[in-house]
Amino acid sequence: MAPPKTRIGLAGLAVMGQNLALNIAEKGFPISVYNRTTSKVDETVERAKQEGNLPVYGYHDPESFVQSIQKPRVIIMLVKAGAPVDQTIKTLSGYLEKGDCIIDGGNEWYENTERREKAMAELGLLYLGMGVSGGEEGARNGPSLMPGGSFEAYKYIEDILLKVAAQVPDSGPCVTYVGKGGSGNFVKMIHNGIEYGDMQLIAEAYDVLKSVGKLSNEELQNVFAEWNRGELLSFLIEITADIFGIKDDKGDGYLVDKVLDKTGMKGTGKWTVQQAAELSVATPTIEASLDARFLSGLKEERVEAAKVFKSGGFGDILSDQPVDKQKLIDDVRKALYAAKICSYAQGMNLIRAKSIEKGWDLKLGELARIWKGGCIIRAIFLDRIKKAYDRNANLANLLVDPEFAKEIIDRQSAWRRVVCLAINSGISTPGMSASLAYFDSYRRERLPANLVQAQRDYFGAHTYERTDIEGSFHTEWFKLAKQSRS
Repeated sequence: MAPPKTRIGLAGLAVMGQNLALNIAEKGFPISVYNRTTSKVDETVERAKQEGNLPVYGYHDPESFVQSIQKPRVIIMLVKAGAPVDQTIKTLSGYLEKGDCIIDGGNEWYENTERREKAMAELGLLYLGMGVSGGEEGARNGPSLMPGGSFEAYKYIEDILLKVAAQVPDSGPCVTYVGKGGSGNFVKMIHNGIEYGDMQLIAEAYDVLKSVGKLSNEELQNVFAEWNRGELLSFLIEITADIFGIKDDKGDGYLVDKVLDKTGMKGTGKWTVQQAAELSVATPTIEASLDARFLSGLKEERVEAAKVFKSGGFGDILSDQPVDKQKLIDDVRKALYAAKICSYAQGMNLIRAKSIEKGWDLKLGELARIWKGGCIIRAIFLDRIKKAYDRNANLANLLVDPEFAKEIIDRQSAWRRVVCLAINSGISTPGMSASLAYFDSYRRERLPANLVQAQRDYFGAHTYERTDIEGSFHTEWFKLAKQSRS
């Protein structure tokens, strides 16, 4: 006898897809699953049996998979971004009927989602692009979900998403209808950009504590575990403490010291920085984190460069002055928190600029709320960001929210001490330094941009405005300079 029709389908059974399917089934929604490589289908069904006889039904061919789902059909795809998504849509849409819906849960470029939504609409199908954050563990136990696109499609599956998403006491499920078009994918992309910044800042804190403060892995584990009980309480700080405690199973010492210092990337950080440039939004912390990944990739060159500069008297650390460990730990904590505010401020400004450009009407406070649980950047501090936007939805920048402004003022001298110590020790802290430069530029009423504009007018007659008279002006700087020289 054929199994009853399922409530939803999922295509693409790599680890994220498997885990999300099991999560949906565990919440009481029977689910059909399909994968081009059929062994993954059997593997998922087997896992469903082992993890509590969950209602997961596997199909080896796309037609029977689609037919097994109740109408209007909803299918989530979790496949690699780009061409594989188009291929999966092509495979499935042949069997779908008007009013059915496809949801792309991958890290897709937002304009691809908008293109597909239009193409699907012509076939009478609905389409959603949904950011999913939380990694493998989040997908299984409760991710943060960022659906955008057809509101009608969202309404089809709202009941499922509200149960499947991470649940945060006092603030509810970590899902909301983000907005029209590719806004769900765009918001997930910026989430990943903020994540790049966050990870880089944590790595710099580690470098300063280890290289200058001479903290052992055991001490680092204790410090990060302690920080995770205060204002820095977050998933990334928690896993960092865990990493410092893991011994190497293939040799002596700790595993973190054997990991090659070369960071990989999938592209969302690069997209974030490209969008920042397109929209003329300053995101120096996120940009610094991307540059740090590029430089980390030059491992062989760095090994050679170290030899060149060592022979010229440059060691790894330039100054080896003894430091007050406890004071350094406290300063680094404050610097990390202040720099982190800048990274989130930049990400939020980028989301707002895109929302204005596209007419998406995105709610920044609501985005902060759905990032409080399930996702990689989840942190207690997001509650403060939500409250800042609740106080003032039109807040120009998180830095000028009265609470955040006070926190930065309280921490800025520690922040400067850490950056100066790093510079004098020859340790690069690009994220912390870029964040500090961002803060110092933003808080100054007058910048040296007047000179740059004067230069532009000198060589290119680009004109300039004045501080004392309305209008635009051009000066024959070259002639005047020539006259004054003669």
